[in-house]
Amino acid sequence: VSHVIRGADHINNTPRQINIYKALGAEIPVFAHLPLICGQDGQKLSKRHGTVSVLEYEKQGYLPEAIFNYLARLGWGHGNMEKFSREELAEVFDLSDCSRASARIDWKKLEWLNGQYMKEADDDRLAKLVASRIEARGGIIANGPDLASVCGLLKSRSATLEKLAEAALFFYAENAVNAEEAAKVLADGGREALELFAQKLKALDAETPENVYHCIQEVMAERSIPMKILANPLRVLVCRADRTPQIDRTLCLIGRDKVLTRIAEGLA
Repeated sequence: VSHVIRGADHINNTPRQINIYKALGAEIPVFAHLPLICGQDGQKLSKRHGTVSVLEYEKQGYLPEAIFNYLARLGWGHGNMEKFSREELAEVFDLSDCSRASARIDWKKLEWLNGQYMKEADDDRLAKLVASRIEARGGIIANGPDLASVCGLLKSRSATLEKLAEAALFFYAENAVNAEEAAKVLADGGREALELFAQKLKALDAETPENVYHCIQEVMAERSIPMKILANPLRVLVCRADRTPQIDRTLCLIGRDKVLTRIAEGLA
């Protein structure tokens, strides 16, 4: 054993252990005592501050590389470097850079950091990690579009796997249309805009985000309306969600046949 690195609450053990090493004639290792992680109130981190179990972080949808990165940065730093891999940490870490003051955990910063790793994560990997979370919410993966493609669309907007699952759910769950909301968005030109959009979508040779967006622009130009007059009916009647990402890519993932069916049902 070359180094013993542990919490400052063990510092009282160190003199005894050094004496034992001396009595045995053994080489004394380097002892380092790191300040404890504290909650935002400056007190030792405990259950009253929220999650303290590593398994709970997984349950809440944090990626392991983000947890590793965040924990390493608590009470240690290397210049202005916030984000780094295990290999980079191994290269730059030095005990002398550790703080002598206790670090305070910042949940918002952890979520921000996890969001950075979510943006960079492989879509197929995210799909495997998020599938069970969607199904736990009542979604059926087999009834929707390719999950990796959905993750690619939503990952930059989702700070955790749980938030990604929540955002992706409308692709895989048959939510009912809110009749009151539908009536509201179909008024003031929404109905006519949606009817015209359905005609143009049906006539497309190829269903691509670019072509779908061109249809939206044509409807806006022909009806002399702002985007929301068409986008809101599409969100409520087709996506059946409170919020949606890029509407052209979203409609392509839902699929033309299902989009046209839902428009017809909504208009009826």
